[in-house]
Amino acid sequence: MTDSSLPRLEYWCELQCPDCSAALDDLRALRAAYGDRLEIVLRHLPLDKHRHAFAAAQAAEEAFAQGQGWPYVEAVLARTDELAARGEALLVEVARELGLDAEEMDTALIDGRHMLVVDADLAEGKALGMTGTPTYVVAGKRLDGGKSQEGLRERIMQLLDQA
Repeated sequence: MTDSSLPRLEYWCELQCPDCSAALDDLRALRAAYGDRLEIVLRHLPLDKHRHAFAAAQAAEEAFAQGQGWPYVEAVLARTDELAARGEALLVEVARELGLDAEEMDTALIDGRHMLVVDADLAEGKALGMTGTPTYVVAGKRLDGGKSQEGLRERIMQLLDQA
């Protein structure tokens, strides 16, 4: 297998979801195993049951625009309970803690500049029949981690190694 032959891994996530927070261990293990050969792409599936999920998805897009997307995603997922209680104030605070431009983060949440990206992901996820997070798509296969994370890392590795 050549370095460029790995399919990308889509990580469909909702930043207010405790299961997505738990899934970070799998993503870290996959990064450790495959390094830069594996492209992990964040896709957004904010669910109606979590009030601040849509804003968090937009904030993550702003963090990616500022060059700190994955650290931001991990930091927000580590504080899902606090996000539920504090909403957008936490999103701006996390940006500040990571050294991002917190004022620009706040402005991005107000002006909705990343709303179309999040809306497009949400529409695609719904069209694909996704109902929960985390969900992974790799090598054309969808793996639903919303019910159980058990064995998913191994299944993803099998799909990557077979591709």
